[in-house]
This record gives sequence, structure tokens and C-alpha cells, in this order.
Amino acid sequence: MGKSTQRTLSIIAESLIKRQQMLAVAESCTGGWLAKVCTDLPGSSRWFDRGLVTYSNTAKSELLGVPAETIREYGAVSEQTVSAMVQGLLKGNQLDWGIAISGVAGPDGGTEQNPVGTVWFAWLEKGRAPVTSRQEFAGDRNNVREQSVEFALIELNKLLI
Repeated sequence: MGKSTQRTLSIIAESLIKRQQMLAVAESCTGGWLAKVCTDLPGSSRWFDRGLVTYSNTAKSELLGVPAETIREYGAVSEQTVSAMVQGLLKGNQLDWGIAISGVAGPDGGTEQNPVGTVWFAWLEKGRAPVTSRQEFAGDRNNVREQSVEFALIELNKLLI
């Protein structure tokens, strides 16, 4: 992660601490990278609560309550699935913010609808509706995953302003 990402993360941390709010993340294609970046920051336990890697469709359903019908109808890489992921992440707990990520990092697994590099994101502040975004990133598997983590943080920072 670059210095700009570290700066963004520091701003997010300050904002969440000032608000006395906690963040959780549910990741698929990033495999825990977002949680790792968050917890790399000293003092992260003051604003970061948990990260779930829900790589399989079964994990998305069992751990986050994503209906199997949603995944069957729309696919794991879809607005409907990431919305359900982030809502399930915050359901029934005292967390304030959630981020969900699901995508196709490659090198294979892409489809015409979701080519390699397609990533869906959802951000949710408890009590509000999810904010979603579909991005298509270029590069190899590592590039797609890194850009996904950076994008997730940049957009969270915008929502916190």
C-alpha cells in the first residue's frame, strides 16, 4: 500500500475514533487484505472490530446470512450479494460501519457479465441504506486486489466526511 492509502486510513481512523464508531469488513476476492491493512495501523482496536473472509458462497450464506437464492439469481459478484453481505455483517451487533467486497481477481473465473477485474463494493452505516459501486480494475490478480482495498478505503473516507 502506498503512502496515500496510509494517509487515507489514518484519516478514517481519526474520524471513527472521534465519532466513537467501529468498522467491520466482509471480504471475498481480497482475502482479508482490507482487514490486514486496517490492523497494520497501531491503535486500530479503537475503531476496527472484525474482518470476515467469506470466499465461498457457502461462507457468504452461513456467516453473513446472504440468501442462497440471491447468489443463485444474481451471482456472488453482484450488487445484490455485496448489499446482503454488508447488511449481514452489521445485523445484530453494535458495529457502526461495514464494508463488503466481492469480485473476480483472476487470472480466470471471469464471465462476459463480470470479466476479470470486476469488483462490487458495499458500504453501510448502521441505520442507513447500503452504498454500492461496481469497478473494473486492470492488471494481474495482485493489482486487482490491491486496487480494491485502496478503492474501498477512499470511498469510506468520502462517506465519513
